[in-house]
Amino acid sequence: MPVIVNFPKSGMGIDEGTVITWLKAVGDRVEQGEIIVEIETAKANQEVEAPASGVLSLILVQAGETVPVNSDLAVIEDSLP
Repeated sequence: MPVIVNFPKSGMGIDEGTVITWLKAVGDRVEQGEIIVEIETAKANQEVEAPASGVLSLILVQAGETVPVNSDLAVIEDSLP
């Protein structure tokens, strides 16, 4: 079952962020709680953790793109076919 990686709200006044870098690539194994992407906001850089263990199957927002808080960033699958 796919799990969505979401850009969580980190503080008051933070409405958007820019993906700085992905620490994992599509096809990489990730563990729940592992930092997989860094996002720059107006106040600080934010690290986003994998919400579940599995394989990073899809990156929806590329490095350099700016997205609103609560945007879907990526998809983690139990395993790839």
